[in-house]
Formats: sequence, C-alpha cells, structure tokens
Amino acid sequence: MITKMLESLVYPDSSSAYVKAYYGFTVLAVAYLGIAEATGKHLQYSKFWNSSSGSNKSAQILIPSKVGMLILYTPALLAGVSSFWVFSDGDGIRFLMLKSAITIHFLKRDLEVLFVHKFSGHMVLNTALLISSTYFTAAASMIYFQNRVEGVPEPLVDLKYVGLLVFLVGMVGNFYHHYLLSKLRDEKDKGYKIPRGGLFSLVICPHYLFEILTFIGISFISQTLFSYLFTVGSAMYLLARSRATRNWYLSKFEDFPKNVKALIPYVL
Repeated sequence: MITKMLESLVYPDSSSAYVKAYYGFTVLAVAYLGIAEATGKHLQYSKFWNSSSGSNKSAQILIPSKVGMLILYTPALLAGVSSFWVFSDGDGIRFLMLKSAITIHFLKRDLEVLFVHKFSGHMVLNTALLISSTYFTAAASMIYFQNRVEGVPEPLVDLKYVGLLVFLVGMVGNFYHHYLLSKLRDEKDKGYKIPRGGLFSLVICPHYLFEILTFIGISFISQTLFSYLFTVGSAMYLLARSRATRNWYLSKFEDFPKNVKALIPYVL
C-alpha cells in the first residue's frame, strides 16, 4: 500500500546501475555532512568558521565570509541559468518550472549575500569549495534527471503546483528570517546576539526550516527520485546544523530561552 502510494508520487525510474549508484553516492555524501555536524565536525562557516583546532588551523586558507558565500551559490546559479540554453528543447511546463525555481533560489541567495547579510569572521576555503560543489552538482543533476523524464508518463499524483506553492512559502519565509538576522547588528558590530522576531521565538533556525521547505517545493515540482533523495539528505544536514547552532547559543548566552527548539517548533 505504502509502496504504491510512493510510486504514484515519482516518475518511473528505469535508470541503469550506474545512475542508481550515483543516487546512492549523493545520499551518502549529504548524509555524511549531517553526521559530521551531529558529531561536532562542523563545516567551517558562520558561527563555526573557527571550529577546528591544533595543526589543522595552520593549513587552512581563510577568505572573507562574503566572498565565501558567493562561491557557495554562484556555480549553482550558473547551472540554473545555463540550463535554459543547454536544454532549450525541454519546453514542458514542469521542466520550465524546475529550471526557474533552481535559478531563482540561487539568485536570491547571491542577492542576499550582496545586499542583506551582515558578515563577521571568515570562511575556510575548503568548506566553501565543498559546499559549492555540492550545490552545483545537485542543481545540475536535478536539471539533468528532469530532462531524462521529458516525454515519460507523468506520476499519477501531480504535485508540481503544490510544489510551487511550498517553494514560494519557503523562499519568502527564508528571506524574512534572513532579513531579521541582518537587523541584529550594524556594519561595525561583529558580535552575535540572540535573534528575535518571526519564528525565532520558537526555533533558533527558522531560516533552515524554510530552506527545507524550499527544497521540498523543488522536489515536488520535479517529482524525480534524485530530487527527493537530495531533499531528504539536505534536511538531515540542516537538522544536525540547527541542533549544533542551538547548542552554540546555549553555551554563549546564559539567558537563551530553553523553550526555543532547534528547527521544528515545539518538537525538535
């Protein structure tokens, strides 16, 4: 029963063993990042940019956080933009929605880096390159696998318009909470403060919650197995990162409200 229901939500998959191995590698790679976060091996950006210790520090190449964030998102943005030319023959509405959603998502992230976020500290270059390659590979792969199913019978349950709605909610919610974070300090203030407003009274990482909703929306628009798998892997990573962030605030601020959860209001 459950298997049939799940099959009705995804395009039929007749991929080769090599493609299925790629699926598995992608899930394991993203899941590994989540496990690393959960065990204290943080990707070194934002609050955790200086989290390593010992001899590892001397070998690190540090770059300004703004530059690092642009490295994170720009290759994936270019993958989205170039898809309109590379796959110009794919004119189905679902494919157009997917290419547009990916492009708009990463364009938003670059614009936020340039005009919204306030940065302190640095980013380790290796971290920037790792996350950048992950985003680029995910964006390019989602577009590629969507092109592969052009002309294949649609899933029994069409989620693309539901996905569009979820995507827009995720984008707006993510931007709003990034805006609230940017208002916590001015350009000269490099210290951290407890976030206020919006869903920050319930969870410390509402921007991650809406980021997950954004990827859920994209996967519903796509309805390919790869898009679902990447969304699950991303959610695992962001959950672990949000829990680490909550622990960081608890360690830095004695007045941090204990009822504020990490990612999901009242639950987790």
